[in-house]
Amino acid sequence: MIKVNDLKNGVVIEYDGKLMQIIEFMHVLQNKVAYVRVKMKDLRTGTVTETALKGSDSAFKRCFIDRRPMQYIYNSGDSFAFMDTETYEQIEIPAERLNWEKNFMLEGSNVSVTFYESEILGVQLEDKVTLEVVETAPAVKGASTDTKDATLETGYTLKVPQFIAKNEKIIVSTIDGTYVSRA
Repeated sequence: MIKVNDLKNGVVIEYDGKLMQIIEFMHVLQNKVAYVRVKMKDLRTGTVTETALKGSDSAFKRCFIDRRPMQYIYNSGDSFAFMDTETYEQIEIPAERLNWEKNFMLEGSNVSVTFYESEILGVQLEDKVTLEVVETAPAVKGASTDTKDATLETGYTLKVPQFIAKNEKIIVSTIDGTYVSRA
């Protein structure tokens, strides 16, 4: 059990029957009443909640999340298959749970799969990945914009600078899906 005053960023607790990770917390003293303002992310749905907790609130169950390095091996259409790189055990995650992550995963790429007890929560990617541009318009000298659309080998489309060409490898942020630099 963990008390309200012991909450820290990254800690995972059970709150209202949900698995919540603390994103931000702030101790507040207002009109001689102390409380903790907390921003939490539901690890099952991804929704973010903000709430205020009093120091006198009961303790919460602390949940320990397991992260295992795995390799993405294939997409069967309705699910993605991953293999544990140590035990060679394979798991499948439904495609609808990886709507964002699938834009940045290539077969054979290494990811971190998160578990709570035996429940699969999702996939954590590196902050930046290197992907190849498979389709983009040629650079236009004197173009009215500095960027153009480019489609990556995963099918994801983003804005890139005019100088990026087809078959070029670029670094992309998996956090917001934006172009970072040439690879």
